[in-house]
Amino acid sequence: MLCSPSAPPRYWPVTLLAAAVLMITMGARQSLGLFVSPLNTSTGLGIATISLAMAIGQFVWGVVQPIAGAVADRYGPGRVLAVGIVTLAIGSALTPFMSSAAGLMFSLGVLSAAGSGAGSFSVLFGAAAQRLPPEKRGMASGIINAGGSFGQFVFAPLLQKLISSLGWMGAMLGLAAISLTALPMAWGLRRPASTLGGGAAATADKNDLGMRAAIRQALANRSYLLLHAGFFTCGFHVAFLITHLPGQVQLCGLPAEVASVSLAIIGLSNIFGSLIAGWALTRYRSKWVLFYMYGSRAVLLLIYLASPKTTTMFYIFAAGLGATWLATVPPTASLVGKLFGSRYLATLFGLTLLSHQIGGFLGAWLGGLTISYFGDYDWMWYADIALAATAALLNLPIKEAKIMPHSTAILAKNSA
Repeated sequence: MLCSPSAPPRYWPVTLLAAAVLMITMGARQSLGLFVSPLNTSTGLGIATISLAMAIGQFVWGVVQPIAGAVADRYGPGRVLAVGIVTLAIGSALTPFMSSAAGLMFSLGVLSAAGSGAGSFSVLFGAAAQRLPPEKRGMASGIINAGGSFGQFVFAPLLQKLISSLGWMGAMLGLAAISLTALPMAWGLRRPASTLGGGAAATADKNDLGMRAAIRQALANRSYLLLHAGFFTCGFHVAFLITHLPGQVQLCGLPAEVASVSLAIIGLSNIFGSLIAGWALTRYRSKWVLFYMYGSRAVLLLIYLASPKTTTMFYIFAAGLGATWLATVPPTASLVGKLFGSRYLATLFGLTLLSHQIGGFLGAWLGGLTISYFGDYDWMWYADIALAATAALLNLPIKEAKIMPHSTAILAKNSA
């Protein structure tokens, strides 16, 4: 039985559950940069090797997205999320016992990354989108994304405190235990949308061409490929900073707490940025939202390079970064949904996230190579500025329908 317009909506609890899961999986993942220096001191593996392990994690996180999304599209997201959460916890728990490069790459680069990827954007956005009417999806994606940002706000100072009091090994074991608290939340997302009586899923099934046909159609679409190229830059930017911002703070002679507070500020600022992005998607085309986000990053990075590197400057820089940090995710997911519908959104957006994480792999790895060979991150900042400006321009040719006022959309639907 379909819900009537006056019936209490069943989809907002799903949105909040998805936000809560993302708070834990992204909070854990986005705070790993805090472990780079303690890991190096403890294992003596070198910054470049540890950066490579984390870069592999960036890539694996992206590879898992379309796979987890495809499984969730077919069997429902609950089992995928449960497996991902347990895998994340196992990877975190094993890391303190790894003293070799290969071991670190396996625990952090494969297990932790695969687990957090299976409990991340593609599965969670797909779960919500299949239960939401189109006009609600933009705001819901902003709320879910804000959950991930809140996780970063909470986890960064919490893990820094645990590192200071228990050492990095104790903090990593604590992270494993905290990750498992997301398991009960996966239970609320256990069924496929088609079993819930949701109108969105029912409508999508009528025009279902099959997953392979949907993927072929998407990869032949120029707008989809341009979206991939822009999102690649976002991954480069985010992974470079979460991995190497603590190192940049150390280079400037500032205490480690500045890095953890900066990461927390980024997360806090992105809560508002994500909610504003969700609101903007109900009024403006997604490609314009992305254009201004990427363009503002290029400007902010130029200002950062020209400014003195004080504690206050890092906090201001973090607040500015956070405004668009992962707020690019809702408009990107929204564009994928507009182009191809919600039936295979988890799969198709998962492929877009793979492009994001190829950029993430390069951002984390090249940052380690740059500091090893040149002793600073200057060339990475220059590359980041150039890529951000390019990403802004790449979104302009994307073909996207104009936003219809809500009343006009209702009239058009009734007259169809």
